Amino acid sequence: MKIKNVTVCGAGVLGTQIAFQTSFHKFNVILYDISEEPLEKAKAKFKSLSEVYKTNLHATQQQVDQTISRITFSTDFKEATKDADLIIEAIPENAKIKKKFYVQLGKIAPVKSIFCTNSSTLLPSMFAQETGRPERFLALHFANNIWKLNTAEIMGHKTTDPKVFDTIVEFAKAIGMIALPIYKEQPGYILNSLLVPFIRSAMALYVNDISDPATIDKTWMKASGAPIGPFGICDIVGITTIYNINKMAADTKDAHAQKVVKMLQENFIDKGKLGVPTGEGFYSYPNPAYESADFLKQ
Repeated sequence: MKIKNVTVCGAGVLGTQIAFQTSFHKFNVILYDISEEPLEKAKAKFKSLSEVYKTNLHATQQQVDQTISRITFSTDFKEATKDADLIIEAIPENAKIKKKFYVQLGKIAPVKSIFCTNSSTLLPSMFAQETGRPERFLALHFANNIWKLNTAEIMGHKTTDPKVFDTIVEFAKAIGMIALPIYKEQPGYILNSLLVPFIRSAMALYVNDISDPATIDKTWMKASGAPIGPFGICDIVGITTIYNINKMAADTKDAHAQKVVKMLQENFIDKGKLGVPTGEGFYSYPNPAYESADFLKQ
């Protein structure tokens, strides 16, 4: 199975990064979204990513120019997927939205296409039947800041074809990722099985008025030697993603999650403070307080 043409569905924070990283490694990429607005934002983001890649990866101007030239933008679902060897879904972390998406995708995508979900918490088996090709469907989960935190968790489900699984492991390596195969379905995969409880504990300290985000982050960073704390991580992951994860728990009557959802809705979502992408979340960007030399001093 050879992958050459990749379609990324969803021009949000991670979808945009996945498209750029994949094109940077010389794959043909189509970035699809339902309207022009997110695609225009992605085009602007590619300009800033170009500078990041030149700084962090020592990419040349020619390399980033060629990267952008290999990316096509589309709001036509059928046209965007008609030649795809691989389709990576990076749409909102909502089971109903994803199921509807896969039902539509399964009807129009070529028989050859492999489908991957970039879901951070949901299991591929939740959508496998909706795809119409469960044996060619699995999860390929990236962390934010994909060029630097270059992890790719690959997780199939019971009927994923082992050859398809191996193809995606090799694809992940081909686009500069550290491939992390997961051999059994696990909610939260590896990264979020560790990260979500960590964030939950930090949120509990905050919403229960035990301490404030900066102090909680400072405690973790100083005591553990970590370069960033849980609330700094929330800003990088994106407040919307943190909200959606807690919303799913809140819908099951989880009292803590309900409290977190209310706090995030009122203080962040409604005010457009969505983390790094909007320049403000628990911290202001660029140059958040936790990066200053004084942050860990008395």
